[in-house]
Amino acid sequence: IKKIMKKSIRLGLLCVIFALTISMANAQKMAENIQAPIAKIIPKTLVKHNHTRIDNYYWLNERENPEVITYLNQENEYYNAKTADTKEFQKELFEEMKARIKEDDQSVPYFYNGYFYITRYEKGQDYPIYSRKKGSLTAAEEILFNCNELAKGQSYFQLGGMSISPDNKYASFGVDLKGRRIYTIQIKNLETGEILSDKIENVTGGSVWANDNATIFYTQQDKVTLRADKVFRHKLGTDAKSDVLIFDEKDDTFNVYVSKEKSRKYIVIGSGSTLTSEYRILNADQPEGEFKVFQPRVRGLEYSISHYGDSFYVLTNKDKATNFKLMKTPENATSKENWKDLIPHRKDVLLEGIEIFKNYLVVEERSNGLNHIRIMPWNGKGDYYLPFDNETYSAYTTTNVDFDTDILRYGYQSMATPSSVIDFNMATKTKEVLKEQQVLGGKFDKNNYIEERVWATAADGTKVPISMVYHKSVKKDGKNPLLLYAYGSYGNTMEPYFSSTRLTLLDRGFVYAIAHIRGGEDLGRKWYEDGKLLKKKNTFTDFIDCSKFVIQQKYTSTEHLYAEGGSAGGLLMGAVVNMAPELYNGVIAQVPFVDVVTTMLDDSIPLTTGEYDEWGNPNDKKYYDYMLSYSPYDNVTKQKYPNLFVSTGLHDSQVQYWEPAKWVAKLRTMKNDDTVLYLVTNMDAGHGGASGRFESLKELAREFSFLLDLEKIKK
Repeated sequence: IKKIMKKSIRLGLLCVIFALTISMANAQKMAENIQAPIAKIIPKTLVKHNHTRIDNYYWLNERENPEVITYLNQENEYYNAKTADTKEFQKELFEEMKARIKEDDQSVPYFYNGYFYITRYEKGQDYPIYSRKKGSLTAAEEILFNCNELAKGQSYFQLGGMSISPDNKYASFGVDLKGRRIYTIQIKNLETGEILSDKIENVTGGSVWANDNATIFYTQQDKVTLRADKVFRHKLGTDAKSDVLIFDEKDDTFNVYVSKEKSRKYIVIGSGSTLTSEYRILNADQPEGEFKVFQPRVRGLEYSISHYGDSFYVLTNKDKATNFKLMKTPENATSKENWKDLIPHRKDVLLEGIEIFKNYLVVEERSNGLNHIRIMPWNGKGDYYLPFDNETYSAYTTTNVDFDTDILRYGYQSMATPSSVIDFNMATKTKEVLKEQQVLGGKFDKNNYIEERVWATAADGTKVPISMVYHKSVKKDGKNPLLLYAYGSYGNTMEPYFSSTRLTLLDRGFVYAIAHIRGGEDLGRKWYEDGKLLKKKNTFTDFIDCSKFVIQQKYTSTEHLYAEGGSAGGLLMGAVVNMAPELYNGVIAQVPFVDVVTTMLDDSIPLTTGEYDEWGNPNDKKYYDYMLSYSPYDNVTKQKYPNLFVSTGLHDSQVQYWEPAKWVAKLRTMKNDDTVLYLVTNMDAGHGGASGRFESLKELAREFSFLLDLEKIKK
């Protein structure tokens, strides 16, 4: 009987396995048979400089058109149907990444104007709680904002621009419910908990208090382009309609912002374009006074200001100081004729920023692609650098709002070292690690990972650094999956940073690498200038040469190489898949800026005019022709393309959703292969993706499952 029972159980199990196999095979066949949505073709003729382009998908920019929404939803449904077999795995990846994050976490408190300020998270909650404690960390907690309460019932929520009045009684704050970075400013009485009737709509979200505790200054965007162009003054308890316009930036290549000096003596209006700066200052004790121009704008002159004592310290590129220098000027004589050199220009050192304390000047520098923090006592005796000994790392000053202190707070991390917040005593040269990012789960040991900085040679002979990290079990045999990430625009430096979510790939055999390509400022200002305007293609060819390098050095092979970039980094992805599609098995393009020519010709689109110094103005034929030669959308051809995962947000204010939508629609009709092509649109979010602490992990799980599925890694 026992033998018969065993046989029956075995037979039953075999039947179940057979049924599951048949079911999976059927599911796979069904997925294979699902047809991709095809966007309808409505040709639109675009003419510029006597050159004609036909855009078949121009109509997709009609945000209110139900057919557009239907198409985007169809693409989402197509992705969901084609990847149905990965949904369980995506949940597992999400839970795995979430499990590494300390849910009941909090920031290191910082002290400002009599209070310790803290941002904390509670277990199971998606949003932060902002709180403070008076005088001591043992004092009772005062909750300023519980964003979990404020976000209830909202599909998107972002609180930004919180600013406390000098008497600690009021907090101004901005709320965005769309993800389009259009905020409403309100004011809370921190003593009573009451939200005042003041409501300032369609603004950037940030605001600055004058020293009278009754006046705030804020910036407003142009309603069409979303360019911050106006500064207003608002009096507490009055209707926003009566707010006074203080400054109106007429040049549509400039954006404005308002801030307060660390010394608390001046309110500052900053106005800047890619290449030019201008500031206006006002004594914070006299909010109804007139702002005075610090130094009138001169095209090509960039500067930033910091007040201390009776002087301003000016970080500037004046006198062809490409990598910037530090100058000093009396507060009552601020025009550039009065500026005197304090730290001269150096060809091999980029001056990135300064922090001013009562007894010290702290300087952030970059040389050979790495950060350095220099401590300079005002008395001129014994300046020195903080010691950092990793091959590749990131070090940076953090929250230093206290003026009269010897303590410098800075952050440190590397690709294998979790981020730390450190208090450094500049007088005794001793440090205290206040917090190191915890990686939960008990499995993480940084000694299990190898970090390297290697140098690829670009086509023109330029050496391009690559930071990478991988598990020590990885062998350089060309069989490893490798994800190569880059940005390469606006002079943004991509630091070699730590990511606990990245462990999901590293522990499955991936190598993760950051290509520090031209267009960023990783190796100084010239590095940026050699990757913009009419040298923009250096950005793309650098990335391609870095890709070839990691293949030649047997970190990976074309069958296992993946690329990733977002926004302007998505433009990079679009360009390289046109130029060298054979190098990659898969590419992730997040909110990609791919329709360069059409977007840069449309000055009604947010941010366009302010971008002319980055990409060029296509109303000038020279720039039009150059842009047209690399614009991803315009250069899609009938060829093979890698597997592509493309994401966007319907409310994106920086890269409009229709750019990736048009690109994918065109790729569907042009590519002549059977690689996968997915477009996923978040119908509730903007440029930054989903709001909420863990919602973004679901987006990451989608991207990781795309890579892992291509590598046949199922668990």
